[in-house]
Amino acid sequence: MAASTTPTPAEVFRRLVDGVAGKRYDELPELYAERTDVRHPLWPGGTPPLTSRDDLRRHFAAAAETAAGMQFRPEVVAIHETQDPEVVVAEFEYRGTVSATGEAYAVPCIFVLRVRDGEIVESRDYIDHLTSARVRGRLDDLLAAVRPPDGA
Repeated sequence: MAASTTPTPAEVFRRLVDGVAGKRYDELPELYAERTDVRHPLWPGGTPPLTSRDDLRRHFAAAAETAAGMQFRPEVVAIHETQDPEVVVAEFEYRGTVSATGEAYAVPCIFVLRVRDGEIVESRDYIDHLTSARVRGRLDDLLAAVRPPDGA
């Protein structure tokens, strides 16, 4: 029986984005350590960090709902290794087509991942949330989240 090897940070990144594109949302939390720190710094209005697999299960379940009927894939992928062997910086785009309109789109992303023992222990996900919300038909929700209360 061959010994299994621990996946590299680059391999874990690939599993993550391929899993998102393949809509295997129920598998994705297992790519993360039980205690983790995942942040989306560019989310309009801010969002709390995701610090556990349970947080990630809820996050990916919500993503599954908004991605219904969409087909997309990671493209233009550049994975940069750093001086820290646990950290990679990945530049890529999710490219797809809006089912209802046939519009082609690209959502640029940069992920900074820290992977230890084959699990993501820290991630900073920089995503073009405006384009993502627009192509998912959720632009009004995003704008409502950043609109000042009572038009202030």
